[in-house]
Formats: sequence, structure tokens, C-alpha cells
Amino acid sequence: MNKSELIAKMVSEKGLTKKEASIAVDAVIESIQGALGDGESVVIPGFGTFKVADHKERTGRNPQTGKTIKIAATKRASFSAGTRLKDAVKKSGIKTGGGGPGGKG
Repeated sequence: MNKSELIAKMVSEKGLTKKEASIAVDAVIESIQGALGDGESVVIPGFGTFKVADHKERTGRNPQTGKTIKIAATKRASFSAGTRLKDAVKKSGIKTGGGGPGGKG
């Protein structure tokens, strides 16, 4: 589902106008971005927690040359699913566990 589809769903299920739904979605996104930008966490009980995770500097390897390189320290946004969200995903039959490198999904 993309942003437009989310807005359309809010219109049909919650009786909002398209403009109201769009404003609401934008406000939530901007509020989460602003909090994370200030280094704060956003906790939505049952849904999950958005937070900033610090990643230390590390060494890596350029896959083309094999040469060792330094990867700079960085901050990344992360999300941890809450209990109700995890339960909803389990009920859907979708496998979880991550599909990326090292994931079990």
C-alpha cells in the first residue's frame, strides 16, 4: 500500500474527506520525522516504536576491489513492531524474520 492508497482507505473506512485524510497522514509523518530528527523516540502502544539507532564506525570491504575501507559512523531510523502489530502479521500468515541479508524470511 502506498500513501495514496492509505489516504483512500482512510476516506472509505473513516468517513474523512480526501483533504482531511491527506492532512492527517502528512501530520503523522512530519511529526515522526521531526521527533527522530531531534533524537527522540516515538512510541505508539500496540503498533510500535520509532527510534534513532547509532551505528559505530566499522571496516568493510569494497566488493569490486577487495580493498578494506572505513565505513563512517551514522545514525539510522529504526522501527520495532508492537505486540498488536506482530499479532496482526501472524494472523495474516505472512512469514516474518526479515528478508534481507542474514534474515530468515
